[in-house]
Amino acid sequence: MDRLPTLARSWADLNRALSPGPRTVVMTMGALHQGHLDLVDHAARLDGQVVVTIFVNPLQFGQGEDYETYPRDLGSDLAALRGRGVKVVYAPSTADLYPQGKPTVSVSAGPLGQIFEGAARPGHFDGVLTVVAKLLRRTAATTAVFGEKDAQQLALVRRMVADLDLEVQVVAVPTRRDQDGLATSSRNQGLDGVARAAALALPRALTAGVAAAQPGPASAIRQAARDSLQSFQAGAELDYLEVVEPSGFEVITDAYRGPALIIGALRVGQTRLIDNAPIVVGQPSVDGVEVPTPETSQGD
Repeated sequence: MDRLPTLARSWADLNRALSPGPRTVVMTMGALHQGHLDLVDHAARLDGQVVVTIFVNPLQFGQGEDYETYPRDLGSDLAALRGRGVKVVYAPSTADLYPQGKPTVSVSAGPLGQIFEGAARPGHFDGVLTVVAKLLRRTAATTAVFGEKDAQQLALVRRMVADLDLEVQVVAVPTRRDQDGLATSSRNQGLDGVARAAALALPRALTAGVAAAQPGPASAIRQAARDSLQSFQAGAELDYLEVVEPSGFEVITDAYRGPALIIGALRVGQTRLIDNAPIVVGQPSVDGVEVPTPETSQGD
């Protein structure tokens, strides 16, 4: 049915709009793109009512980050969700979600929240997990769908669910990529043509690392990714590029064999981009990043 979902602007509205039974939630900060819509479409194929949350969470932005300028267009977001099987969009105000102001009690991400993205953005994951916990409570979700692009966030949500005995199933959906190979992100809007070309250094480095994963070891994967990055990095500043174990993000050694992630973060001008690629060290990879060449790309 080609209809707009019901819009709930408060917790009370949300409770009135939902029926008893299973519920699947997709949490977003709005500015919806095809990566978000992949999550929504996956959620619609699962059991129960689909709830999409749209909330730009101030707790996960640090000083000097882009909270005030983060793109917000609720009308366009609702239009994008038309006909996708979403029952309710919960788009609360900050006062509705945090009625007492900034919480004095919050969720701590622990050691996993202090490395890589957590080191670059102190307190970020505490803010993420606090809002995720609140939205799981308010939506009473039985399933929550997250994207694999935010791999460290996904690992932390899974850890929180396990550690706090939350009765929700976490489902992950593969990363959506634009035709040139860049991971789809709301922050890509901040890249002009030159900056976007520089940003492609990151997925190309992941591709090189994926190609080195079958023989391994970890040091060879790192070296292949970093060699590629140095070839294409003009105009971009590397934050980190590493090979880690996927649940705890420990840096792997050359003795490691099994599932891993190549993770990276790159800053191009004022835009900071993250990406990752799943691999199996010492075995053929089936889920690597493939960056299309101009000859193989389709569309405009």
